[in-house]
Amino acid sequence: MVDVKQPIPGGVPGGDGKHKYKKSGQVAFYRRQMKGPTMQYEALFHTIFLSEKGVHFELLEPHLESKLLVCLSPCKNNIIRIVIDELLPIKSRYRVQDVLTKEPQCEKVRLEQQQDDSVMLAWASGLYSCRVWRQPFRMVLLCEDQELVTFNAESKLWFENLRECPLEDKEEKKDVSPEEDNLWRETFRTFVDIKANGPSSIGADLRLHGFQNVFGVPEHPDTLRLADTRNDEPYRLYNLDVFACEMNSHLGIYGSVPFAVAHKQDRTLGVFWLNASDSFVHVNYSQEDSLPPHTDIHWLSESGVIDCMVLLGPSPAQMYRQYAELTGYHALPPLFSLGYHHSRWDDDTQEAVAEVDDKFDHHRIPYDVMWLDIEHTRGKRFFTWNPELFPDPARLQRQLEQKNRKLVVIINPPIMIDPEWSLYREGLDGELFVMDRQGQTFTGTSWAGDSHYPDFSNPRTRAWYGKCFSLDRYKGSTPLLHVWADMNEPTVFSGPELTMPKDALHYGGWEHRDLHNMYSFYQQMALVDSLVTRSGGTERPFILSRAFFAGTQRLAAVWTGDNLSTWEYLKISIPMCLSMCVTALSFCGADIGGFIPEPSPELLIRWYQAACLQPFFRGHSSMNTVRREPWLFEKNVTDAIRSVIEERYRLLPYWYTVFYRAHVDGLPVLRPLWLEFPEEKSIFSVDHQYMIGDALMACPVTESGVAELEVIFPGAEQLWYDVKSAEVHHGGGTLSLPVTLETIPLYQRGGTVVCRAVAVGTCTADLQKTPLAVTVALDAQGVANGEVYLDDGHTFSYRDKGEFCLRSFHMMAGRLQCRAASEAGSYKCGIAVSSVEVLGLRGQPSAVRIYTSGAAEGVSVEYEYNPERRSLTVGELELGVEDDWDIQIC
Repeated sequence: MVDVKQPIPGGVPGGDGKHKYKKSGQVAFYRRQMKGPTMQYEALFHTIFLSEKGVHFELLEPHLESKLLVCLSPCKNNIIRIVIDELLPIKSRYRVQDVLTKEPQCEKVRLEQQQDDSVMLAWASGLYSCRVWRQPFRMVLLCEDQELVTFNAESKLWFENLRECPLEDKEEKKDVSPEEDNLWRETFRTFVDIKANGPSSIGADLRLHGFQNVFGVPEHPDTLRLADTRNDEPYRLYNLDVFACEMNSHLGIYGSVPFAVAHKQDRTLGVFWLNASDSFVHVNYSQEDSLPPHTDIHWLSESGVIDCMVLLGPSPAQMYRQYAELTGYHALPPLFSLGYHHSRWDDDTQEAVAEVDDKFDHHRIPYDVMWLDIEHTRGKRFFTWNPELFPDPARLQRQLEQKNRKLVVIINPPIMIDPEWSLYREGLDGELFVMDRQGQTFTGTSWAGDSHYPDFSNPRTRAWYGKCFSLDRYKGSTPLLHVWADMNEPTVFSGPELTMPKDALHYGGWEHRDLHNMYSFYQQMALVDSLVTRSGGTERPFILSRAFFAGTQRLAAVWTGDNLSTWEYLKISIPMCLSMCVTALSFCGADIGGFIPEPSPELLIRWYQAACLQPFFRGHSSMNTVRREPWLFEKNVTDAIRSVIEERYRLLPYWYTVFYRAHVDGLPVLRPLWLEFPEEKSIFSVDHQYMIGDALMACPVTESGVAELEVIFPGAEQLWYDVKSAEVHHGGGTLSLPVTLETIPLYQRGGTVVCRAVAVGTCTADLQKTPLAVTVALDAQGVANGEVYLDDGHTFSYRDKGEFCLRSFHMMAGRLQCRAASEAGSYKCGIAVSSVEVLGLRGQPSAVRIYTSGAAEGVSVEYEYNPERRSLTVGELELGVEDDWDIQIC
């Protein structure tokens, strides 16, 4: 029997906890929009005017007293922005700030055709255009004459104007219907939400012509392809602390990205709904007898303005670059953060933590980062240390530093109410906390008890919060301390749906309802700035955040949150991570083994195998479980876990290179199969296997007792090589392959080159001097291409000083070339290529010669040919990876 040391707030499937959260029917603004009436907006063509920001015109709904103003902005790089606001609002409505890295540059718009019922707008070369229909109002985006997207196709445009509160006291009125009363106040359980501006919700629908597969809008424990919601709950985007969420639930959980990606054979298209309030998304796929096919996406949000961007692609790579240009390219993580992380919520002492660190070395298991949960603090006061458990935390960090390892500590937003605590007094005196609707400092319950919550939307708060990480203020911290931002939805145990009341007040007088989903984003901004400032602008920070929003990819890593130790949670972790990656959150993962209760040895091994093929690789568990350090199990389990972690470390040069591509191109690290094989309709909804970059395909085992595994091999002309046996499989079909408990199904795509470390060492720092093994997997034409990216692994010198090394590998006609992929890099890494293996040779070669830069003639070298693997291996090489050289197979 497990000794439950701490209760865990939140909902458990099937328990009372699920009643703490709203379903769509319990949300007043959702009910109003879904019940109608249908608005019949008319575009007033006589109000059209063109400007540098696009075309503007007014909308009129005959039954409403006020008008709307539409701004249609065709932007460079094939982005269409649609902004709708009140024409003459009584006050400004909230507009999301800081998520876009810059305002998109608008193209010059031309009015090409005007009729009584429509106008035609064009820009640039005229490839894309927009027809605006007068009554009922709708906008059709076209590529040449082909309809791509229709805005307001189903006349679901909804816009509730701000209004002054009625003079009468609504609480005293006896003849008000419940629905009318909900315009100004809304009750859920015992909580009352007072709406100072009255109803303010917005909504719009977009029809995606020809599309039948839509992905994204995380975070939900559901399939990668979004489900049709016409007879189901809509997808909710509202950051909430939902412990152990139900499978296939559409309720909002920890993070939200209002970005949907649609794909068909000849186009990938994105819809970005820039709104941070409580939102719902309905997805309706056209029925089978509907020709041509289409998908309707209906967005509903509680407040703000309509700010919708359509990313036209047309290729997946172009669409992701468009999104990165809007919200930022992925941060290049420090190399250590791609290694193995060890974490546990427990009340370990400093000595116990140091002992765990030593035992990783004793058992020859590499790892990079030790984590400390809330018990390390003094009474849940963050930025402090429990003096009984950690009398000298700097000494612990120095011990880790001697082994090139790092420490991560948890930092939750709530600041305990303690007049004796200087940090609390500073926040209170500086008016840096969120206020309640009466204008008093908001008080909520957290792990620390009664607490105040920093208002991270306030730049002064972010600056103050950042200073808390300075070494002179955060006593016991050192430069190798990094941050885990937890409970930042924000979680408020005493609040509605375990979060902050929507009528709380933020900087500028904005209500929490306006920016709820951005609370964590603003905290991430503060954390990044603080850690970068701490290093004088030289070191890349590492931050893990539980909650997230669009743009988080440039600030923090994320994970799927508190999960359960079941096969179902292992299986769902893959589509959950893919959904995050589809919306550019590439640095993601799931807690290995589940947070609670106890995984079986088989489940634990399979979870390590799956997790090592995900970007964020962390073992984490609750104090309510028995300890799970890898050496505490039977030898065969420990050996299996060690083997998995070692494979992860060998593959880190490839992982780091793929993250570099995300950093410069915006491409996801984990990729659904359709992203690499965009024309194969049969794989569009596959979410149990995926690509890591463009070269490796993973198909983790996620069920118990599996002896055979069905693996899809896409690409009719594609070759796939088993990374262990080098067995080749031809694309265009599905095979049932034998697996054992030791099998990690991973396949290298023909036509690619992958670099691995030849040794694993004790941590990623050892990889900075470890030679590389290059694996060349030939395609059917005997061609292969790849690259490797190297830098110092932790500073911004790659960006500020050009200190990086990007090398390309190209093989054709039996000749492998290593060349500079970028002339800008100047980093001398000193790493050698010690071996090259070529897979897919058609016969035994007669000789192998190496040509180095400046040498007049090639040098013959020994090689080994394996006819069963159809592979050639050249070993004992000392070829500098930053040097030019060729290997000719004769």
